[in-house]
Amino acid sequence: MMNLLLVDDESYVTESLFQTIPWRELNIRQVYQASSALEAIDLLEEQDIDVVVTDIRMPVMTGLELIETIAGRWTHIRCILLTGYSDFEYAKQAIRLNASDYILKPVDDGEFMRSVQSALESIREERKELGEYQQLRYSRKSDIGILRTSLMHDLLLGHEMPRHVIDHKLREYEIPLGTDQRTTMLLIQLGPKFTGMDDHSISLMEYAIGNIAEEVFAELFRVWPSKTPHSGMILLAQLKTELLSEGTDGPAASDVIKRYVTQFQQDVGSYLKGGISVLVSGCFDFPSELAGVYRTGLSSLYIGGSGDHEAIRFAADNDGSRRDSVPHATHSFMKPPSLLHLLETRQWDSAREKIEQLFVELETAFIGQSALYEIFLSVTNAYMYMAHKQGYYIHQLDQAGWDPLYIQQVVQSAAKLRSWSLDMLNKLQAISSEQETTSKSHIIKQVQEMVTTDCGHDLSVKTIADRVYLHPVYLSKIYKSETGEGLGDYIIRKRMERAVYLLKHTNKKIYEITAELGYQNPQYFSKMFRKHYGMTPNEYRDQGCC
Repeated sequence: MMNLLLVDDESYVTESLFQTIPWRELNIRQVYQASSALEAIDLLEEQDIDVVVTDIRMPVMTGLELIETIAGRWTHIRCILLTGYSDFEYAKQAIRLNASDYILKPVDDGEFMRSVQSALESIREERKELGEYQQLRYSRKSDIGILRTSLMHDLLLGHEMPRHVIDHKLREYEIPLGTDQRTTMLLIQLGPKFTGMDDHSISLMEYAIGNIAEEVFAELFRVWPSKTPHSGMILLAQLKTELLSEGTDGPAASDVIKRYVTQFQQDVGSYLKGGISVLVSGCFDFPSELAGVYRTGLSSLYIGGSGDHEAIRFAADNDGSRRDSVPHATHSFMKPPSLLHLLETRQWDSAREKIEQLFVELETAFIGQSALYEIFLSVTNAYMYMAHKQGYYIHQLDQAGWDPLYIQQVVQSAAKLRSWSLDMLNKLQAISSEQETTSKSHIIKQVQEMVTTDCGHDLSVKTIADRVYLHPVYLSKIYKSETGEGLGDYIIRKRMERAVYLLKHTNKKIYEITAELGYQNPQYFSKMFRKHYGMTPNEYRDQGCC
């Protein structure tokens, strides 16, 4: 319910309205009265008023001056003007001042109630829109946070994306970094004070650490803080372009950033009362070298050990020419189809063969722990990407998750790493198969709804696969296995059924039907129609099939 203020220097007017109008029916909780504009302002400062009904002609301060004051100080209040003078000039001024309505005296109760009701509805609608806007802002902020993290994980795990797609996502997610720019990476590990907290508290601490990083580096750098898929934090930093002098190259950014890292670490300790260790990379090209630099950083953290929980270490600059320290024997493992591609398309046997072949080739090569760790990361990054894409986490595959001591045991020998890789693959397949059983029917239903409601507009297997977040090959495979019909054939069949409907029930030209169905060429459409019905669309109409 809302509150209303009646203002008139003739008190009998406000008193009459107060007594005769059924305020409760209008959902008015409290009605206040004032005999002057100045008295009204005093009441407005003391009370929560939603609607003001005021006379125009009053001594000292007119009603028009009053609503002008209200417009400047209480923008949410709706104002209705009362006057005994049907002067168009007053009406023009009232409109200019955004008055809700303009009513002539003597006041008709029905007209008055309709005017007040309209003002109240306007307030409710504005509040509803404001509430929805605030909710959208909150939801967008929350959604953007999730999308930013997902994008970071994709880039760190080496998921290939076209450059224009990355540029678009950086803009859409309001990430201040640019592609093809020299970048520095900070890998951040939380000390024991933080890691002993529950998951919710750790998330809050990570959020706070990200905010501190943005404040510390904001003077010279554009930064992107995020969680990593390997239970840590990362900060990507690019020197602000406008601060770079002509001829200044990326390594200068690496030199400059060193001055800020210590301050960042000290501020985290001061404000959050906990220690962090930081590994600072050399400069690299973003995003092309990010996955490699990230793997190298992880290798340094887990194999070399972070030592002091408040250590700051600086890696050598990465000039882009250094290759991962993986033996030549593993190069065939890197050749297409990649392990990730095989997992995305659910080619489990082929993925298993690829892993087995890797370790067969490694039997004749000398393998150090560092190289084994690089192989470990290459394999597990594919596993982790698939796990995240399906909505579950690495600890659901392996309870030990990313415990450094556990990882060091895994990479002690090629035999242990082989056993771990195949065991994880089996677990990944089991979880995926379980999810497939429950989700296939839902996916088929989604696909069929898309096709039947949108027979044109560039609808294809790929566009549908993108909408349901599946690889096109895998989507085609499950659609065929579940329905017995190829997805491409189903799309064409539904288009042809739509074509028959349009030929029967409309007078649209063939070229109009062609465009509506998403075909670019009427001749091609006629060819497809003939293939299904043994005649062209024109023959179909001419022979009376319609």
